[in-house]
Amino acid sequence: MRVLVKLALVASLVAMCGCSIFGSDDEKEDKSGVDPNTTEKMVYDNAQRMLRASQWEPAIRNLQLLEENFPFGNYAEQAQLELVYAYYRSYQPDAAIAAADRFIRLHPQHPQVDYAYYLKGLATFNNNGNSFDRFFPTDQSKRDPGASRESFAHFSQLLARFPNSPYAPDARKRMIYLRNMLARAEINVANYYFKRGAYLAAANRGRYVVENFQQTPAVPDGLAVMIQAYKLLGMDELASENLIALHTNYPEYPALMESGQFDYAYGTLQDEKSWVSTVTFGLFDSPVSPSFDTREIYNTIYFEDTQVAQEKYEPQQKERGWLNRISFGLID
Repeated sequence: MRVLVKLALVASLVAMCGCSIFGSDDEKEDKSGVDPNTTEKMVYDNAQRMLRASQWEPAIRNLQLLEENFPFGNYAEQAQLELVYAYYRSYQPDAAIAAADRFIRLHPQHPQVDYAYYLKGLATFNNNGNSFDRFFPTDQSKRDPGASRESFAHFSQLLARFPNSPYAPDARKRMIYLRNMLARAEINVANYYFKRGAYLAAANRGRYVVENFQQTPAVPDGLAVMIQAYKLLGMDELASENLIALHTNYPEYPALMESGQFDYAYGTLQDEKSWVSTVTFGLFDSPVSPSFDTREIYNTIYFEDTQVAQEKYEPQQKERGWLNRISFGLID
């Protein structure tokens, strides 16, 4: 009998410990982050305040909370769409792209699904650099063009599905910029091949630009690359054919002499001395190689980030004060 009593006491203690460790269902509900008296509209309005204040992380948490606790509510779809925007503005491009794909998959007939496609393109558009690029601009054409190709494809999909979308004009401008940058990236690779002595590979890059990126500012450099490369390969006939094309379409190209001949020393004059050559006063340096970049002549119109009139759910950005600017946003 005493043994049974002891076992009963032990069982009671274990049950009490279990309750104190794991907690009751009511306690779990209290720790879920949602007050039982909180309504869907209250959570949505709070998220809107965060978005208007550009407080992206709190806005993301509120939008996630809304979707998790009111998945079939009146604001569920809107919260999913605004979550894409919040991720994009908080410099989380991968999360923004994933959220946009999810919204498109779940709501393909939504009246504002074009905005999801647009934000997807924007997120990929800005995924080609790093955080320092916001303060110290760099030549994006010298980076991996993979993100640029993806962004171009996303904007193309937007225009194909929604040609009359209010976001279409801005998408077209960004596609022009991306196409120009992709063409310039090919010329950069060709210049690198010149340094490596891979003249045939350089000629192929130049031909690819001329054939696939017509009407971009890189086309004259593409012709010049082929002329230089074919000359170095001893293919004078091909060099002459491309020289005629360059002279006919771009008579002011700086490598063209008054006689109409190509100045094969022009590209080599554009190279800068390496640091090895500088510190050794020219005793040690790699061989001088051709390099072509005439953006200052043929690409005089630079891309500007045009703001398109957004729907009512996109918050307006407040004016940044001088203290916010000099502190890079640390002080607001």
